[in-house]
Amino acid sequence: MLDTFGERQQVLLRALHAKKTGLTIDELASQLSITRTAVKQHLTALEQNGYVSRGSLRFVTRGRPGRSFQLTDRGVDLFPKQYSWFSSLLLGLLKAEEGGDGLAARLRDLARTIASQMKAQVNGLTGEARTEAITRIMNDLSYEAVVTPDADGIMPAIEAHNCVYHHLAREYPEVCQFDLELLETLSGVSVDHQECIVRGGNVCRFAFRKSQVGVKV
Repeated sequence: MLDTFGERQQVLLRALHAKKTGLTIDELASQLSITRTAVKQHLTALEQNGYVSRGSLRFVTRGRPGRSFQLTDRGVDLFPKQYSWFSSLLLGLLKAEEGGDGLAARLRDLARTIASQMKAQVNGLTGEARTEAITRIMNDLSYEAVVTPDADGIMPAIEAHNCVYHHLAREYPEVCQFDLELLETLSGVSVDHQECIVRGGNVCRFAFRKSQVGVKV
């Protein structure tokens, strides 16, 4: 993500990342060897896009107060993280202790917990309206999902174009149980995982069971 910024903005972001309490315009101008005007222009653009925020007033050279600037959480997220690596370690530990079935059960438990926090978004909805609401929840979680009919045109399905934990699912296929339980808990019916990106599919397709299409949940 950091590579998408210009060279000067990258240096500025790195300077703020190294100084968690923030830096003033004068301090940034000194570190970057550019004018205060140039620093202001970069900060304005970064602030408008939510990467930088204004901090408190500080007294710097000659007692002149200066406004400090800090990275926002969005700005911090520009820097590399090892979430996938850390998650892989945790899943590996669970699988070693409880086996594949135990890991799958834990992931289903986690999905039920997450779904219970989101149930208010689907309560009272049935049929197509409920499916659309579930799809919106998935998109909030970055699945890039759409509603589509099944191949025979009878039962609804949800297609996710983004596997949000692609590398983890390759190493631990049990991870897909999280998706299934999340959808089953939110919909109230069983779900068939008809296609999977990790297993070579173009999308992850989740279809609601034909025998339960008419169920009101």
